[in-house]
Amino acid sequence: MNTPLIETRNLKKYFNTPHGPLHAVDDINIAIEKGKTLGIVGESGCGKTTLGRVLLKLIPATSGEVLYNGEDILKYDKSQMQEMRKKMQIIFQDPFSSLNPRLSVSSLIAEPMIVCKTTKNRGELNDRVRQLMKTVGLSERLANTYPHELDGGRRQRIGIARALAVNPQFIVCDEPVSALDVSIQAQILNLLMDLQDAMNLTYIFITHDLSVVKHISDNIMVMYLGQCVEYAETKELFYNPQHPYTKALLSAIPFPSIAPEDKMKDVIKGELTSPINPPKGCRFAVRCPYACAKCSGEDIPLKKVASTHEVACTLFN
Repeated sequence: MNTPLIETRNLKKYFNTPHGPLHAVDDINIAIEKGKTLGIVGESGCGKTTLGRVLLKLIPATSGEVLYNGEDILKYDKSQMQEMRKKMQIIFQDPFSSLNPRLSVSSLIAEPMIVCKTTKNRGELNDRVRQLMKTVGLSERLANTYPHELDGGRRQRIGIARALAVNPQFIVCDEPVSALDVSIQAQILNLLMDLQDAMNLTYIFITHDLSVVKHISDNIMVMYLGQCVEYAETKELFYNPQHPYTKALLSAIPFPSIAPEDKMKDVIKGELTSPINPPKGCRFAVRCPYACAKCSGEDIPLKKVASTHEVACTLFN
């Protein structure tokens, strides 16, 4: 395995609440090679977005390490992080709320370069804006328009251009297509993959849509209530899922069929365990059809079931 561009070690993020610490991200270990994409999937509220923002140090970690080319950026001071921002960027979920409605398209794309001081003069800045608009498929005639005048697909292209403006190596894509129509989703996904090929970009792709993550990711991590329950290469995960939660997520993907359905497979039942001071053991156990006594009392570590496949389940421990 090559040296990873991004790596986390025992990364945790807890939020203080009146009832105790909320375990948003709990002991996450990942490693992403340069030019690769890690997909992160799970239900809403499982900690996907929080993990992405902790990786970029947009919110502080409770403990653990985030290594970028082997250096722990959680120890960086403000000036060091300002330089690191040029290497790490994010594409937000909602392309409308993430854009300043008072700025034109050209000003929105220019803003990161002005903040990071990556251009020498106004002429170079304008040239770079035009180049970025062409790269993401925005017509030059849209330079003086405003976000409210554009559709969701074009707004998200602005978000992508802003992320690319400072020539980053690593981008967190936080559900970048979930607010878009299906036809527009395909265009944005293809654009992201083309950009990755052309610029050797490294992505974390956060989504709750397994069909989307299958299309773009090299590896997939399945999260449940802040923890990683399964980690595998994309093809391996889809053809050989091991954790009961992963199987339930995959069975929920709709497939067109004319055959009558006798029953739903692997339907997730029961209530979510509270993420506030969760007890030790498998957090999915209260909803799992295979739960047993071994599932409680001790946290379940990830165990290798294949060379590129790990699962945290007592069925394999």
